[in-house]
Amino acid sequence: MVSTMKTAKFAIGQVVRHRLFPFRGIIFDVDPQFANTDEWYEAIPADVRPRKDQPFYHLLAENSETEYIAYVSEQNLLEDRSGEPVRHPQIKEMFDKKPDGRYAPKRQSRH
Repeated sequence: MVSTMKTAKFAIGQVVRHRLFPFRGIIFDVDPQFANTDEWYEAIPADVRPRKDQPFYHLLAENSETEYIAYVSEQNLLEDRSGEPVRHPQIKEMFDKKPDGRYAPKRQSRH
């Protein structure tokens, strides 16, 4: 049996929002399939638990109250077209903001 790798729908630096819950964020990493703990996965209510065989995204996330790191399945993300900046404090460490409002990963300096 040959397994096929699914191509990620979203890109690093892209602003997305959750399909079900009121938060949004910037993608800073992507796993081609679920790569977190079983304990984390089982903590998700069964009626909204996503499939494991899809890309999962690491987000610099925010909601109306706070900023945090989120791990979200592709099926639960939508492109955020609001144009509003994301306020997460780690953005400046990882991204440069372009004049058009997009976020570009910072280049790593080589020593």
